[in-house]
Amino acid sequence: MLFAVIPAGGSGTRLWPLSRAGHPKFLHPLTGTAASLLQATVERLAPLTTPERTLVVTGVSHAAAVARQLTGVPEENILIEPSPRDSCAAIALAAAVIARREPEAVMGSFAADHLIGDPDGYVATVRRAVEGAEQGLLMTVGIMPTRPETGYGYLQCGGGVGDGPIRVVEEFKEKPAYDVAVSYVESGRYFWNASMFVWRVDAFLAELARQQPEMHAGLQRIADAWETPAREEVLADVWPTLPKISVDYAVMEGAAAAGLVGTVPGDFGWNDVGDFHTLGDVLPADPAGNVVVGADPTEDKPGVLLRDSSGLVVVPQSGRLVATLGVRDLIVVDTPDAVLVCPRDRAQDVKKLVDDLKKRGDDSYV
Repeated sequence: MLFAVIPAGGSGTRLWPLSRAGHPKFLHPLTGTAASLLQATVERLAPLTTPERTLVVTGVSHAAAVARQLTGVPEENILIEPSPRDSCAAIALAAAVIARREPEAVMGSFAADHLIGDPDGYVATVRRAVEGAEQGLLMTVGIMPTRPETGYGYLQCGGGVGDGPIRVVEEFKEKPAYDVAVSYVESGRYFWNASMFVWRVDAFLAELARQQPEMHAGLQRIADAWETPAREEVLADVWPTLPKISVDYAVMEGAAAAGLVGTVPGDFGWNDVGDFHTLGDVLPADPAGNVVVGADPTEDKPGVLLRDSSGLVVVPQSGRLVATLGVRDLIVVDTPDAVLVCPRDRAQDVKKLVDDLKKRGDDSYV
């Protein structure tokens, strides 16, 4: 049975001011139900694993909130990283801890803040990825592209592996320019890289040792001390020395060049909820195309009054009435200490406001 690892980090700056460093997007109910993104992630993994084989890697400031939301996950399965070191350290820590329990276990890494429209299709796709992992491949789940998206990385694929759906990943591609993205989609050889990974922990750790020997050695020290009284001391000593690098750069690109990476294509309504415009596209809307986050579009929206308005994404979080008149295609986010209003087509630029606040020293808003 699969070990499911859920890296739960990052502050989701394109969803500011709803998502903050202290309460990031994966803790918010942005699924169209009362469940947070994190809770929804654990729930859809239930057919593949158990709470005892579900691990969450998160930061010190989020650990208590994660534990409150995931009461079924054992406390010892919430791995707390002292500081953010990007995805490779987080995922490799989980792999090293799992390897202490079961040296040849298969683990999957699934982000805490993605939406999935077809959970059954998702589970079936992950099961196919597990089959590839059992053969020793480092597997990814490649998302079938629906448009020439410039905001995602891509997987360049070659031929098939055996008779099944597994294909060889020849290269990881950076976020492309629009015309390049068009050529990718038209070729049929490229999938979106959703950073979903499935592998045997021994295969991954061996590749980590080959490409990142210092990180591997440091994580082995931490894993060796994990079940001992020395854990905190070793973690505090070693963790700050680990490189701050994504697992894509640190391991997967080099592994692909060595012919060790496979993928299975997935088409299950994946969305990374990267900004408010995207959120407005995936959540249910009223007849005018307005999305009120946290409200049923078929019912009256308490605290919101929208007149002659269309295509809005409204996030009412302050307890105040949010009223609009004669506007369209806007994002309106109202929180107790900050209000955001911007056109939907500028949603990606919200991150720049957070950068400006940091430069001004207004960290209380970040």
